[in-house]
Amino acid sequence: MFPLSLVAVPIVALYLVYKYLVFPIFLSPLSKLPNAHFSSSFSALWILLKRRYEEENRAIYAAHVKHGDIVRLGPNEVSVACVDEGIRTVYSGGFEKWNWYPNQFENYGVPNMFSMVNSKPHSIRKRMISHVYSKSYLQSSPEVHAISKIIIFDRLLPVLEEAAANKQPIDVLELNFSSTMDFIIAFIFGLQNGTNFIQDISAREEWLSIYQSRRPFRFWAGELPGVISFFKKLGIHITPAWMNEASKWLEDWTMEKCKAAAASLSNSKDPSSHTKESSDSLPTTTTPPIVYIQLLTSLKSPSPSPYPLDLSIATELHDHLAAGHETSGITLTYLFHELSLHPEIQSQLRNELRTQAPSLRLDSETHDVPAPRTIDALPILHACLMETLRIHAAIPGPQPRITPPTPTSLAGSPPLTGGVRVSAQAFTLHRNADVFPEPEKWKPERWLGTCEEKKAEMGRWFWAFGSGGRMCVGSHFAMQEMKLITAAIYTSFTTHIVDDGGIEHIDAYTAGPKSNRLLLRFERVE
Repeated sequence: MFPLSLVAVPIVALYLVYKYLVFPIFLSPLSKLPNAHFSSSFSALWILLKRRYEEENRAIYAAHVKHGDIVRLGPNEVSVACVDEGIRTVYSGGFEKWNWYPNQFENYGVPNMFSMVNSKPHSIRKRMISHVYSKSYLQSSPEVHAISKIIIFDRLLPVLEEAAANKQPIDVLELNFSSTMDFIIAFIFGLQNGTNFIQDISAREEWLSIYQSRRPFRFWAGELPGVISFFKKLGIHITPAWMNEASKWLEDWTMEKCKAAAASLSNSKDPSSHTKESSDSLPTTTTPPIVYIQLLTSLKSPSPSPYPLDLSIATELHDHLAAGHETSGITLTYLFHELSLHPEIQSQLRNELRTQAPSLRLDSETHDVPAPRTIDALPILHACLMETLRIHAAIPGPQPRITPPTPTSLAGSPPLTGGVRVSAQAFTLHRNADVFPEPEKWKPERWLGTCEEKKAEMGRWFWAFGSGGRMCVGSHFAMQEMKLITAAIYTSFTTHIVDDGGIEHIDAYTAGPKSNRLLLRFERVE
């Protein structure tokens, strides 16, 4: 009898050749697209290596410069770099998220808004909390006003005053992480349950070191979770055990904040803000846990949930505090670096800031902050921040989505079938020279004195906070706190570079300085 294996083996071999070579190279709709690398049509190895060794953003940008608005990164992956038939179609057209998000951003094994793959549960969750993150709410909130006064006048400015008097340089990356963490934690959990990382150096160093220690290993969980599981069965751990311990430490830390917020509610008949005296006689303010209350109230519904209430709240708030401190802290660091490189713009900004009332100077009589609306309307401050968000986006990396079952054309491509990984990245969009001339230069003036048509076009390509229904829910909070912190500093101080070695961005999804620091000297200006 003719051996079956003599027939089966060549059939299997032919099938594999067809599936992994003939179809992706010659027959797939993606075969009509330009390849970022010669191997992109039949292997994902090139783009995986770029991600693993943190070379992804610049590699994708170079591919778009060479090939145009759409390029093929792998057998089943494309990148787009345009607005029409690009980010407008993908991010405002109902494309669902790729599984990369839950692999990267779930906490406690429970989905949060950012990690939710499907649009419907995401939109439900977003409606629960979007009100307290809206611009109108933040600008009129007495709680945010009270938080701002305490953080600026009782914490940040005294630290800078002392450093300036002693001519002691400050690592502003760490200080900015501290400031933005103090802001977001107080808003989420209440000021009395928050952090004081600005002044409590040991606490902030412990938290930041544990949080940042996990970054080198995030690639495996995001891109190759199956590889982790396979080797784990063989007793081989690609990611070290201490990484899980670090994640658990952070989750436990957040859960304690949730419990403290719950205790505040049960102990207070009136959840409105009130002032009390602390044990060391310094004035301190108690504020309600705004975001915690909003989420608790919204999630308490008769509809069943597969997850416990406390974990559903904690996973959401853990994501808010992680993203809220890191992205704003990175942005402020690059803003201060650029201002230190451009003393003439510093001077222009200071002249603008000193028109504000009440004054943000530490020696002011009121120790009050100006209305957020007036700070938000300052044109030079706004231009400096927008230009920093453009050229130094804290999250410049790709935002992966999946094409829907209905074939869809992108950037002039043939209709792409469902299940293709597609993404855009701020790094490339923000470097379109037709929209942003001399794109690699920090030029705040491009946002000033420009006609409305040009401003609108730049706004269409500006992608620091994403776009569509998945646009960053905390963008208004971030802009308000960053403008206030910058205004408070440059009203009274000039900054000078002491050591900016390694200020270049890490080429990754979230991109801080390679050196993880920036040393500046602060000098008091009368």
